[in-house]
Amino acid sequence: MEKISKKYNTWIIILSIAIPLVVALLFSVKIDLKLPVFLPPIYATINAFTAVILIIALWAVKSKKIRLHEKLMKTAIVFSVLFLLLYVLYHMTSNSTKFGGEGPIRIVYFILLISHILLSIAVIPFVLITYVRAITNNIELHKKIAKYTFPIWLYVAISGVLVYILISPYYHH
Repeated sequence: MEKISKKYNTWIIILSIAIPLVVALLFSVKIDLKLPVFLPPIYATINAFTAVILIIALWAVKSKKIRLHEKLMKTAIVFSVLFLLLYVLYHMTSNSTKFGGEGPIRIVYFILLISHILLSIAVIPFVLITYVRAITNNIELHKKIAKYTFPIWLYVAISGVLVYILISPYYHH
């Protein structure tokens, strides 16, 4: 068990550092490609689905529907990865959109955006550790970290949708 945990811990550390670094690096790469679809509403919808899935997964585990909980959590991870891929693809093929709102809504937007970005980075190791504790059947430790992972991940998913809603009037596509 200890050997398995060390192997996973190494991967958790590598991925928790590599994912944000690769995403930041890819933001500086611009591809001259016209996408057949406008991605922001698609990846915002994926974020919304992720939030709903997380809430249903919480209900499932509290209702002792463990298999359903497992399937939902794996789906939430897949959706989060898909979101990230589409988000990066959009930013590699499009110029950043400037928020045009003024007054208090501007402050709300930037608080949401900054907290969303910072927590989306911070949640990576939480999700990975929580997942590894589940698949290695370390359920007590899984429950302990899931208490922190769930609200952070849910906030990231919901705030992503809110950021999209607030900036969507300013998109030029």
